[in-house]
Amino acid sequence: MRKWIAIVIVVALLGYVIYDFVDKDSSTEQFDDEAVETDIGESDNVGLKQGEKAPDFELETLDGETVKLSDHLGEKIILNFWATWCPPCRAEMPDMQKFHEEYDATILAVNLTSTEQGIDQIEEFLDEYGVTFTVLSDIDTEVSTLYNASALPTSYLINSKGEIHNIAIGALNYEMMVQAFEEME
Repeated sequence: MRKWIAIVIVVALLGYVIYDFVDKDSSTEQFDDEAVETDIGESDNVGLKQGEKAPDFELETLDGETVKLSDHLGEKIILNFWATWCPPCRAEMPDMQKFHEEYDATILAVNLTSTEQGIDQIEEFLDEYGVTFTVLSDIDTEVSTLYNASALPTSYLINSKGEIHNIAIGALNYEMMVQAFEEME
């Protein structure tokens, strides 16, 4: 009998937690939608889903050069979030470099700099893998947060119109990159 009472109490608490979460989420969602319409206007379809315009941002390279995503409008882009301590990031880096060289592809590799031990470690990593594409430093993880890049690596494949074509969570290999670029406008 005690077992059943405990089960009923746990189920009731769980039901309340779910109800409370859904209720708060729906009221927050309504507020967020209104804020987005106010900030970017109804005609701009900016977001993180396929077909939506990728949110613009501005970051610096390790050399201090400022780069904006919108500077690359008209180009197909791989926007890759990574860190040196991430094993899957290490695994995909040679394929990404090969793809960059063979397709002259625009790759913007956003390093989560605040998670690193220092700039020296990042530079050693880039030298080790012979990376020649653009590496951006996300010092405060603002851009990685904007793009919900909590699992590394995360890549956004952005078409020439600036729209998100696909999102890849986890390491991409060379063949996957080629296929994605051939599918994009």
